[in-house]
Amino acid sequence: MFSSFGKFAGLYAMLAAVSGFLYSVSFVVLKNPLLFSIFLTLGGIFTTAAIVGIYQRVREADEGFAFWGLLLALVGAGGSAIHGAYDLANAVKAPAANAASLADLPSQIDPRGFLTFGVAGLGTLVLAWLILRNGAFTRNVGYVGLLSGLLLVVIYLGRLLILDPNNPLLLGPAALEGFIVNPVFLAWVGWLMWKAPVGVTARPVANTPTYSVPPGKARRR
Repeated sequence: MFSSFGKFAGLYAMLAAVSGFLYSVSFVVLKNPLLFSIFLTLGGIFTTAAIVGIYQRVREADEGFAFWGLLLALVGAGGSAIHGAYDLANAVKAPAANAASLADLPSQIDPRGFLTFGVAGLGTLVLAWLILRNGAFTRNVGYVGLLSGLLLVVIYLGRLLILDPNNPLLLGPAALEGFIVNPVFLAWVGWLMWKAPVGVTARPVANTPTYSVPPGKARRR
């Protein structure tokens, strides 16, 4: 069905963008635990394919940094999916004891969004920096990625230090990232990978002179 993993990664990046936007709507506007848990889980899964697709295109810029960014981003996406699945399990069937206080307790696997926002933000920053160095995508995509990674780190720090999700210092960056920056970044790289599903963008080869052998002067063996 897919000509290459790049095309598959492009599709999943666009699905991750949609899931991230719907997560923000469900969390900020609808305040529906069941819905935002589902979209957080799906978004984390979809993002893993997108991350590998980006890695394939930027690894020539710096193999070590690319692999580090891949690991950080994959751990962040995995933590996001696990956090969503944890919330989903509680939303589907909340434990009888102290069920009302569950939302106030940090997730044991992802305390205050350490993986979902903090680690994922660091991974996004590394990959976006490599996008700017490598030229595998347009430079504007790299700038949007840098902004997305920075906002993710800020959101984690806000959730760790401020706690109140309605505080403007936390709500502002979260709304900007969830409703605009992250969906735009993922949808943009997804569309570019879908249009040109190449594992690694080929570097231009310098023009080299070609020589032709006149007829009758070919070497004899």
